[in-house]
Amino acid sequence: MNMTFVITQGFGMISTVFFLLSYQVRSNKTLYLMQAAGCATFAFQYLLLGAYSGCLSQLFVIVRNLMLSKYNQWPWVRSKGWVPVFIIIAVIITCITWSGPLSLIPLLVMISGTIGLWTNNAGLIRMVGLTLISPPWIIYDSFTGAYTAILNEILIMIFVLSSIARFGWRQMIDSESDFQQQ
Repeated sequence: MNMTFVITQGFGMISTVFFLLSYQVRSNKTLYLMQAAGCATFAFQYLLLGAYSGCLSQLFVIVRNLMLSKYNQWPWVRSKGWVPVFIIIAVIITCITWSGPLSLIPLLVMISGTIGLWTNNAGLIRMVGLTLISPPWIIYDSFTGAYTAILNEILIMIFVLSSIARFGWRQMIDSESDFQQQ
C-alpha cells in the first residue's frame, strides 16, 4: 500500500474522529472547535489530494461556522446580509480553484450550507445537511479519492436521521437551533 495514500486517508480519519466526538460533547463551544479541527484536517487531506476546491471550501466552512457559533451572542451575526457575502466568497473560491465541473460541488455545499444555517431552524439545518451537503460531498470525495471523508458523510447522515427519530421532525421544524452542522 502506498504510504502517501495511507497518510492522506489518515488525515480524513482524524477528521472523522473530530466530527464524531463533536456530537458527544455538551458544550457548543467545544462542538464548534472540534468541528473546526475536523474541517482543518479535511482541508489538509484535500490539499494532499490536489482537490483545491474542497480544501478552500473547508477553510470557508471554518470561518463561517465560527462566526455562526456566536449567532445568539452577537446580533450582527444574525443579519441575513451575511448570506450574500458568503455566497460571493464561495463563488470567488470556486473561480480561484476551478478544475472543471467537479468544482461546482463544493460551491453547491458552501451556498446551501450558508443559506440553511442562517435560518437557525434545527429541522431545516438537518434537512439541508441530509440532502444538499452530505450527498454532494460523497460524490466529490469519491472522485477525489477522499475515501475516509465518504465515511464521515455517511456517519453524519446517520446522526442526522437519528436526531430526527429522537426529537421528531415537527419539533425540529418548530424550534430554533444553535448551529449544529457544517
